[in-house]
Amino acid sequence: MRRYLVLLLVLSLVLAATLTTAAATQLTFATGGTSGTYYPLGGAMAQVWNKNVPGVNVSVQATGASVENIRLINKKQVDLAFVQNDINHYAFNGVEIFNEKLADFKVIAALYPETVQIVVKAESNIKTVADLKGKRVSVGAPGSGVEANARQILGNVKLAYKDLSPYFLSFAESADQLKNDHIDAFFIVAGHPTAAIQDIAAQHKIRILNFTDKEIADLSKEYQFYSKVVIPANTYSGQTEPTTTVAVKAALVCNSALDETLVYNITKTLFEHLGDLGHAKAKEFSLPNAKVGISTPFHAGALKYFNEKGIK
Repeated sequence: MRRYLVLLLVLSLVLAATLTTAAATQLTFATGGTSGTYYPLGGAMAQVWNKNVPGVNVSVQATGASVENIRLINKKQVDLAFVQNDINHYAFNGVEIFNEKLADFKVIAALYPETVQIVVKAESNIKTVADLKGKRVSVGAPGSGVEANARQILGNVKLAYKDLSPYFLSFAESADQLKNDHIDAFFIVAGHPTAAIQDIAAQHKIRILNFTDKEIADLSKEYQFYSKVVIPANTYSGQTEPTTTVAVKAALVCNSALDETLVYNITKTLFEHLGDLGHAKAKEFSLPNAKVGISTPFHAGALKYFNEKGIK
């Protein structure tokens, strides 16, 4: 009889645990490659939500990052995702790398800057973006967000690919080609410091081009997703002065259909537990800047929290 009661108790506990798990809201969070920033940062955010939002279980999925993520969100194959705000803009409007509008998503928050960094060797006579005319310039991988940024920034100073020699290279390839003097400059769009730039700066003296206030104003007027950012001095070896440039924002987006209260709790928990994230990029999250640079609609749950906090 006692054995029967013990077995019954064990079965009851298993059933209760199963029902509890089944009752939890299961969310999939699309991040990026396992060697990049998005994947570990997403893991840290998922842990905070799982610990502090009752009835929620967030699992992290490695992906090809922003472009793949916005497609996954629109297909409802994931619930949350990291997507750069410029990619959001392109998808929502069906422009640049998107042949059709992918608008079935909402933004939760802008998180941290993905900085536009145009790198040259220190001895280069390239001092401004306009000086790239006639030069050998890596503009990013074909069809990438970086390549779109490069075209926009060049166009802002009345340059097109026909005015220079464009190379379509990855970050690592760009750094290698500059080291070997096979190119004169390259574009990188990533959170600073960026590993590819740290790598070349450890072996060669480099500079990152400054943007003028007029260039930034003109660019931001045409493309709302750009904002001014300053790379502090000594971010890279030999970089003794601050560098003024522009950035797009890494943003957290979600399915449009997610419940308002759920998204409110996700937003509130994220910004009220930033100190628990334990990731360097989380130090750049800022509630006052959570809406800056976003040109596509926010989720009502996120807006409810921002309104409570007086974020306009």
